[in-house]
Amino acid sequence: MTKQEKNEVIEVLKEKFSQYNNFYVTNTESLTVEQVVNLRRTCFNKKVEMKVAKNTLIRKALEALDEKRFAGMFESLNGVTALMFSDNAKEPALIISDFRAANTKGKVVAVKPELKAAFIDGDVFLGDNQLTTLTTLKSKNDLIGEIIGLLQSPAKNVISGLNAGNKLAGLIKALEDRAQ
Repeated sequence: MTKQEKNEVIEVLKEKFSQYNNFYVTNTESLTVEQVVNLRRTCFNKKVEMKVAKNTLIRKALEALDEKRFAGMFESLNGVTALMFSDNAKEPALIISDFRAANTKGKVVAVKPELKAAFIDGDVFLGDNQLTTLTTLKSKNDLIGEIIGLLQSPAKNVISGLNAGNKLAGLIKALEDRAQ
């Protein structure tokens, strides 16, 4: 690879890191060609971009953008590295989990792809043991919906109580009329 080609790869990576607030660093080393093709197809179908690059080029792209912001990611840049870029922070974790489940099927094998690290809105998640945490992340819209639901709940209770009060007043009035 010439210096010019390396610089082009670094520029493409810088663009991707700038475009997405979320990316995953994975190890796909022991996957077969067929498995890699299936993984790429799944990523494409779920609007997740998957790129394979040399660790030194990834590191240079991250350092060029903001070395301090991405400092936690550097220790994960070893071995074979595939990057997964997504607008949805949880989608790559779900893809990895589902892919593992589909390819294990009772076999005792090394679990791949392996999560090395994830960068989610400025937070770094290191290690494969973080995959479960990442699959349960809620999106910003989910959290906003929950907050709105919580805020509406007391108002609904008050309105329900007032409506019940009207029914109770009507019932008392009906009993009073019956007694007369």
